[in-house]
Amino acid sequence: MVELTFSDFTLAIIGGCFIGVSAVLMLLFVGRIAGICGITFSLLDSNQVKKPWRWIFLLGLILGPMLVHHVYNLPIPEAPTDNLPLLIIAGLITGFGTKLGNGCTSGHGVCGIARFSTRSIVATITFMLFGFISVFLLKQVGGF
Repeated sequence: MVELTFSDFTLAIIGGCFIGVSAVLMLLFVGRIAGICGITFSLLDSNQVKKPWRWIFLLGLILGPMLVHHVYNLPIPEAPTDNLPLLIIAGLITGFGTKLGNGCTSGHGVCGIARFSTRSIVATITFMLFGFISVFLLKQVGGF
């Protein structure tokens, strides 16, 4: 096992590069935008054809970080909260928002902005703004 130490900034840069490369590879080889929510929703949709690459993509999202943490002996970060009802509500609101906004941070924020999509730029500004507002309200008003 290799032991390396990286700053949080370095890890963020490396992770961002991997996300960018994977988005480009997805577009080149599959011809699709790497929108994680769209891929996941298509697996839940009974009318959609279930293509194996979608399962492989989602499996890679789970196994990739596990592999990196294991190989580089990195600690697994703790969950930001142990408040299960809050996590469930946040997940449902996020799912609703991605359906309403026709995409998520990976689809709009990574792939859409890179393609200079006006709709994606507006969507990303909107969900980032409301994310900041939500964190502020939860920390200052809600005491979370």
